[in-house]
Amino acid sequence: MTDNHILLGGNGERQITLNAGMANRHGLITGATGTGKTVTLQVLAESFSRLGVPVFTADVKGDLSGLAGSGKAHPKISERLEYIQIGEHTFEPSPVLFWDVFGKQGHPVRTTVSEMGPTLLANLLELNETQEGVLQIAFSLADDEGLLLLDLKDLRAMLNWVADNAKELEREYGRVSRPSVTAILRRLLVLEEAGGEIFFGEPAIRIEDLMQNDFSGRGVISLLDATTLYHSPRIYATFLLWLLSELMEELPERGDADLPKLVFFFDEAHLLFSKAPKALLEKITQVVRLIRSKGVGVFFITQYPNDVPDEVIGQLGNRIQHALRAFTPKDKKAVKAAAETFRPNPAFNTVEVIGNLGVGEALISTLDEKGVPSVVERTLMAPPSSQFGPVDEKERKRIIERSPLRSTYEQEVDRESAYELLKKREEELIKRREAQAKKEAAEKEEKRSSRSSGGSRRQGVGEAFMKSVARAVGSKLGRQIVRGILGSIIGGK
Repeated sequence: MTDNHILLGGNGERQITLNAGMANRHGLITGATGTGKTVTLQVLAESFSRLGVPVFTADVKGDLSGLAGSGKAHPKISERLEYIQIGEHTFEPSPVLFWDVFGKQGHPVRTTVSEMGPTLLANLLELNETQEGVLQIAFSLADDEGLLLLDLKDLRAMLNWVADNAKELEREYGRVSRPSVTAILRRLLVLEEAGGEIFFGEPAIRIEDLMQNDFSGRGVISLLDATTLYHSPRIYATFLLWLLSELMEELPERGDADLPKLVFFFDEAHLLFSKAPKALLEKITQVVRLIRSKGVGVFFITQYPNDVPDEVIGQLGNRIQHALRAFTPKDKKAVKAAAETFRPNPAFNTVEVIGNLGVGEALISTLDEKGVPSVVERTLMAPPSSQFGPVDEKERKRIIERSPLRSTYEQEVDRESAYELLKKREEELIKRREAQAKKEAAEKEEKRSSRSSGGSRRQGVGEAFMKSVARAVGSKLGRQIVRGILGSIIGGK
């Protein structure tokens, strides 16, 4: 790595580098499973860190935790260093912060329902257009009434309130049907069972805590443990997209600079784009396009380039392509499509080379200082300075316990929000109805007492009162909002 250039590898004649100042023009890392994508991500992350650039990446397989450990010498590494003409190679760890939505393998990651917003939440819940409209109404009403939607019990309370007062709300907010609300509530239960209730709540993660430098000036690598979260792919993809959206909204305009403000790696990117509705795809495209001006570089990691839509892939200037094996006509088509994304090199046939690359080899094209893509080069990737494979649990625990953010995020906070305020309103309404029922019962008894019964059966004051109260209160008590089983995951504010 020289100046602000990151050494990626070599081709036997010269070294291949990435201009870090062009990282905010984004990038794409592709290749079949087991061809070296994770190690490439590791090399990039630690290299940006050494330049003082903070990094955020998800750790889907658990291997990236090795960034926190020091690598070790090995004959094969020595051979590779000699081939790439790397004179000095220091084995050392990088500064790492561990995060985990479930709070087990790192600091808990939370956000509020309000920060997630109705658009991303509707996608997360897989709502249809009508149901998304109802969700929009719930958010609008909460904003108008000054009610905080912090966790899922707040959202559940808000939806029930909307359904119970649908007639009064219809003129200003539009029609709300009870079946639509019921369908959304069922989807919330599914989200809870997938672990969603853990993510929504406070303290919410602060963007500035993902953009830190250590005492030596190195950028801190924020590593999200996704080994469990990955089993809920929609939650995983929506969370990372939300995080990108938050970065775009909160960071000031910066434009091109010598170094990016943050580099964001989106592993298993196909999960974001598969089954994404048109509205969400438009949002993703907008985020990727605009976040460049905030100084944030985004690298998507997936198997095939066509996993990423054309609208997005056209904005990814830096390309690293590991091997793809073509066994079927579909595979051959994918390899050809991958080759067409590169600026051709007259020295070799790009399509043939993609299928013949060895583990740790890649085809690379990066942007120069003018933003022009280089001719594609066959490259043997440089080895990382950090550890291959994960650090042990003892070392992970030690790093978490020594983290300066531990006291900030470990303890969950449950302040007064929509659930509590709506519960108070419900209780006040019940009291008013009880008083009105008592008054009506007393008036009826007084009227009956003033007339002769003629042998007909009369109700006592107490009996009439209790029946009236039961009628008035029963319908509400049956729908009274209660806390969720577990507590409080993944736009407007």
